[in-house]
Amino acid sequence: MRSIRKRWTICTISILLIFYKTKEIARTEEHQETQLAGETELSLSRLMVNSSYKILHKGGTSVFQHTVEGWKINTSLVLEIRKDILRFLDAERDVSVVKSSFKPGDVIHYVLDRRRTLNISSNLHSLLPEKSPMKGRRFKTCAVVGNSGILLDSQCGKEIDSHDFVIRCNLAPVVEFTADVGTKSDFITMNPSVVQRAFGGFRNESDREKFVHRLSMLNDSVLWIPAFMVKGGEKHVEWVNALILKNKLKVRTAYPSLRLIHAVRGYWLTNKVHIKRPSTGLLMYTLSTRFCDEIHLYGFWPFPEDFNGKAVKYHYYDDLKYRYFSNASPHRMPLEFKTLNVLHNKGALKLTTGKCEQQ
Repeated sequence: MRSIRKRWTICTISILLIFYKTKEIARTEEHQETQLAGETELSLSRLMVNSSYKILHKGGTSVFQHTVEGWKINTSLVLEIRKDILRFLDAERDVSVVKSSFKPGDVIHYVLDRRRTLNISSNLHSLLPEKSPMKGRRFKTCAVVGNSGILLDSQCGKEIDSHDFVIRCNLAPVVEFTADVGTKSDFITMNPSVVQRAFGGFRNESDREKFVHRLSMLNDSVLWIPAFMVKGGEKHVEWVNALILKNKLKVRTAYPSLRLIHAVRGYWLTNKVHIKRPSTGLLMYTLSTRFCDEIHLYGFWPFPEDFNGKAVKYHYYDDLKYRYFSNASPHRMPLEFKTLNVLHNKGALKLTTGKCEQQ
């Protein structure tokens, strides 16, 4: 009995020691995080970006100031933001892994699902670029084109196409909407889910032909495929790669680095923008700060209504619904938009949410 009590006492003391040691480690880590945040108070923090994302009142009335009239670029702020982002990532390097990063048969962990793994196939490896597709590239003006229905009837097509470099998201269609969105595409993203949603999962030959035709329009553009994010889209990526190789399409493929999304999220979190996962649009803006002197955003509007209470589609090209303020969403687009609006008002970027002036 005495032996049992002795063992129980020793066990209790051990548990208490572990408990207090754990609390001590937690306090140390918390102090280190606080110290790190204090040491890296970057430009957005100084701009007092508010974490609240309730931007619109009922009826569509705006609670923030936004106008493009008289907008002027703030070159010093642009350079400061570029410098700050370079502390976390370098778009030239992180925009894509390169051929030397892997060899066929390598097994890697998915970025957002570390328990799952992916094998680097021969097709995927053959399409990896030899060097970064953005290496050494610089542009005076760039357009980042989102897919919000706010673009409909905007007449922004010519203005978008006038920029030196145009970035588009998720292989959005352009031919049927040229007047509003333009056609120029120098860099275009394509989430694997697009294969199922827009091209029927390649179930028949007409779906595959439609996809090949869409890619053939890109010519020497960069097609950016997030192949390593989460398990579930690997078969779509393989189908896309096979079609590119089979049809000898001239598109230049790119696959974001394994650290990119965490680096981008880290930058915005350090600046008190509490996003869960950056949207494609925010990713593209963050990357473009590296190689664009002046950035113009179009098609960014994560609300069901415009300023006048008129319904706005989630995508300009389909009827997909989206719950912008749902906690289940991996993104916080209204918060992202408010952040971008602050940067617009400070002259770091130009955010167009209405009609474009005819040139």
